[in-house]
Amino acid sequence: MRILIIGGTGTISSAITRQLAASGHDLWLLNRGNRKDEVPANVKQIIADIDDTDNVLRQIGDTTFDAVCEFIGFVPAQVERDIRLFKGRTRQYVYISSASAYNKPAASHVITEGTTLANPYWEYSRNKIACEELLLREYRENGFPITIVRPSHTYCERGVPVSVHGPKGSWQVLKRMMEGKQVLLNGDGSSLWTLTWNEDFARGFIGLLGNPKAIGEAFQIMSDEQLTWNQIYQCVANALGVELRPYYVASEFLAATSPKEWDFTGNLLGDKSVCVEFDCSKLKRAVPGFKCTTRFDEGVRRCVEHILAHPELQVEDPEFDAWCDRVIDAQEKARLALI
Repeated sequence: MRILIIGGTGTISSAITRQLAASGHDLWLLNRGNRKDEVPANVKQIIADIDDTDNVLRQIGDTTFDAVCEFIGFVPAQVERDIRLFKGRTRQYVYISSASAYNKPAASHVITEGTTLANPYWEYSRNKIACEELLLREYRENGFPITIVRPSHTYCERGVPVSVHGPKGSWQVLKRMMEGKQVLLNGDGSSLWTLTWNEDFARGFIGLLGNPKAIGEAFQIMSDEQLTWNQIYQCVANALGVELRPYYVASEFLAATSPKEWDFTGNLLGDKSVCVEFDCSKLKRAVPGFKCTTRFDEGVRRCVEHILAHPELQVEDPEFDAWCDRVIDAQEKARLALI
């Protein structure tokens, strides 16, 4: 197949790029070229700003694609641009949405593709919903061949997934663990969460490309493994070889006391503090044999080993570190005042 990925070097899409390239597909990437050295040699690269549509069309020429996959479309205007660019040029347009778009709170903790989409806490999720609605309308009214994919929390070797971290990523949380400090956990750490290794996700995603069962449909792709945040943090501590010292704080308190630009309201109240279980049976019907095989304790060990071996990924966040200490100190003072 001839496939165009818009993006192609991020947490999710990098694994898809590697697997498609290894399988001999005619793969093209359209992005700004910030990680071009990481792209396999047999992949064609269009280095451009996709909003410069004239330049993009000059580089694409009259090429048509079996699938166009949009990984960096966050608002309806970007999807509208893609429709203008690729209508009549692709047999399938795959849009990467988000499982955070599901209703908060949902009527059932078991989430399927039919669960209502509504997230009053997170503008990011509401924009994803608006993009989905636009694409479904374009499919119904004009036959534009869409497929919608909703990932949940997908991770790779470049970052360890945690629930409470600052804008510079999770390294500061790992650093606190290694220094014997307490680390913040939302709620009491008992809510269930799903983490998916990017190579596992990629196999499910690739199974939808060129798949007639995928046109006009939405699919969620994630692992069947559910863990509590307590278990997740314990796996991280085990991978680091340190003792876990959790400090529990209500998600509402974290959202109310953190800087607004960190958007804990969306990340926690609109996503990570909600206990959910994802049902991927629809994907497994469309892609027979699909199964995630990387347990989180295995995946996080790979992450930790990779990050410890690459100092450039160890980005410190002193502002977040100091804020954690202030939150712990404030809650302890409040507790002691009531004894």
